[in-house]
Amino acid sequence: MTPRQPVAAVEELSFRYPDATRDTLRDVNWEIAPASVTLVVGPSGSGKSSLLRTLNGLIPHLHGGQLRGSVRVGALDSRTHGPRDLAAHVGFVFQDPEAQLLTDRVEDDIVLALEHQGYERRAMRVRLEECLDLLGIGHLRQRDPHDLSGGERQRIAIAAALILRPDLLVLDEPTSQLDPLAAHDVLSALARLSDDTGIALVLAEHRLDRALPLVDRLLTVDAGTVREGSRDALLPALSDVPPLVAFAQAHGWQPLPVTVRGARTWTSDLPEPQPAAAQSAPTSGDDLLRVERLTYHYAARQRGPAALHDVEFTLRQGEVLALIGRNGSGKTTLLRQLIGLLRPGSGRVLLRGSDTRTMPVHDLAQHIGYVPQHPTTILHQERLIDELAFTLHALGRTAADDGRALLDTLGIAALAERHPYDLSGGERQRAALAALAVAQPAVLLLDEPTRGLPGADKARLAAWLRTYAAGGRAVIVASHDVEFTAQVATRVLHLADGEVIADAAPATLLSDSLAFGTQLGRLLGHGVLTLEDALQRFPPSQIGTHARDAHHR
Repeated sequence: MTPRQPVAAVEELSFRYPDATRDTLRDVNWEIAPASVTLVVGPSGSGKSSLLRTLNGLIPHLHGGQLRGSVRVGALDSRTHGPRDLAAHVGFVFQDPEAQLLTDRVEDDIVLALEHQGYERRAMRVRLEECLDLLGIGHLRQRDPHDLSGGERQRIAIAAALILRPDLLVLDEPTSQLDPLAAHDVLSALARLSDDTGIALVLAEHRLDRALPLVDRLLTVDAGTVREGSRDALLPALSDVPPLVAFAQAHGWQPLPVTVRGARTWTSDLPEPQPAAAQSAPTSGDDLLRVERLTYHYAARQRGPAALHDVEFTLRQGEVLALIGRNGSGKTTLLRQLIGLLRPGSGRVLLRGSDTRTMPVHDLAQHIGYVPQHPTTILHQERLIDELAFTLHALGRTAADDGRALLDTLGIAALAERHPYDLSGGERQRAALAALAVAQPAVLLLDEPTRGLPGADKARLAAWLRTYAAGGRAVIVASHDVEFTAQVATRVLHLADGEVIADAAPATLLSDSLAFGTQLGRLLGHGVLTLEDALQRFPPSQIGTHARDAHHR
């Protein structure tokens, strides 16, 4: 039997952006087999998105620059065939799904590509129903995509890419705006689709705990240099792994488990855990925000359920409050209420005792900083360092320095002279945070701040946010990243259908949650949430030999 031809082949590929002084990609060789599932990993800004964009011709045809070597998709060479020609063979889902939403109705957006290809109406309907069912979005078909949550829009963008049944589907951070259950459902559906149809999948993803169990190949990108191989062969060499894998590495478990189920064979005979370290409750000071019976309807949904209903809580100095909940539960709507971009239908928000309905947004911005899901909406200066200066000038503030120390703390000091739009998704997230935090607002609101961030950068961000709040301020983080939530939060607010259904410490709320529990929490119990917790309760010196012997008996 002759071997199957690769879906795509990259040969001796190097690429440099216009005006850049060095190559973003260097001497890349890579073949993508039919039905393969490849996970692309690497630090923020390493070139992952650039590599993906060579597969559908956006590089070089849209971005320009200098490309050497070749990228072939089937029989088409990307140097002579642009994105329009390659679209029938390569489906592409961007980091920001809003860039792919063009109409005011979900089902119209999904079938748009088929209309452009001249498909007959009945055939379009069949494909539409398949995609709606596969991604669980049939109930959204008549909605305006721009009225939906980020996670809902992400699934619509995936459906629109799938409807042409491409040979290759490329996804850049496909779960970055999805809640844990939705992320699992979407990735499982994609893997099943690959198994059933032979579509090859390539995804860049930082939530490795969700993606690793579903892939068979890894491709690492670091400063433009690429290495590709089987998942099990390359996993031990990764510098940034999920807490479950890091825990397994600390105890010498081989082969490394990538699921809680796979790890249970090592822990079934564990001795009793070490006592939990005594933890003092985080010190909280004066009230900064008080939300009282807040209710809100979007104008287009006045007759439907409220986006927020009787929401009540108090935010105090020193707290990092995490908002969790399924897509569409009201997290972003709540943040927009707090910064004044939306006004309550009933109830009120008090900032240090003052009703925010009487305060213009500009006045609120003196005290509250808001970093939205899409940071490019607040970045508009020529250089990153200018963004910090602009914030200080707009708010009439002064700073001891120009903000470079803050950039260094967030790991982006080397980017100070770069244009914000030239940064990677993860770098832009931190750039937007720095642009607002330089003024040291009393309250920071962050909507999905870990999009595009690998684990090391998430840990750095979590530590900085805890320190920021401890300085007499407070932070509210809306996040679907449960591992990050466990690291950063002093308190968790769980929203469902616009209502607060739980308000508790992370050790209480996350430990008891099936949907929002961490991997190590599900594996070990005993109040464990983070890798630090796990290694303290089950230190390697205690369980390494015991677990190894139990596994091999």
